[in-house]
Amino acid sequence: MPVLRALLASLLILAAGIAVLARATDGFRAFTSETARRIDVRKHPRALPDVVLQTAEGRRVGLGSLRGRWVLIDFIYTRCTTYCSVQGGVFARLQAELAAPIAAGDVALLSISFDPEHDDPAHLADYLRRFGDRGAGWTAARPASTAGLESLLRTFGVTAVPDGLGGFAHNAAIAVVDPRGRLVDIVDWSEPRAAARYVTATHRDSP
Repeated sequence: MPVLRALLASLLILAAGIAVLARATDGFRAFTSETARRIDVRKHPRALPDVVLQTAEGRRVGLGSLRGRWVLIDFIYTRCTTYCSVQGGVFARLQAELAAPIAAGDVALLSISFDPEHDDPAHLADYLRRFGDRGAGWTAARPASTAGLESLLRTFGVTAVPDGLGGFAHNAAIAVVDPRGRLVDIVDWSEPRAAARYVTATHRDSP
């Protein structure tokens, strides 16, 4: 009997632990912080702060000015030779594939630098040229203040850590912002069509 009671107690503890783990990982779907971030965004869309950005043209614009259209956002730094280089190519392809929705004002592409001290308008403009910017619908910008940068990184869940070699180790993805100014999804940079579907579905349904 003592052995049976001990076994039952162990099973109860195990069951309780499994229940806690299931709640903490959203039904065992979120086993990494990145997955958890994406699931949380889909379940609880986040309103974007109206941070002021400085564009590659030197203009200052509020993030809120993009409301009314879908916005696909990635976070980059122009000196990056790994993820950001791939992301630049992805955004260039999206700019071509979404030319019609861009022309209709249904979507905008926005690359935000998390290295504003280095990435001045000249470097941002060079970044766009390097990847074949077509001149419409794709903006590269940097936060105009440290507080603005911190607010954006916090809202989007972006992690950027100096790598000791003059660059950053960072997570990379495409963030989807709806016309109401809410972050509603985060998709892999390797799956740009998943982000584009939000836009094309809306454009297809428009009169």
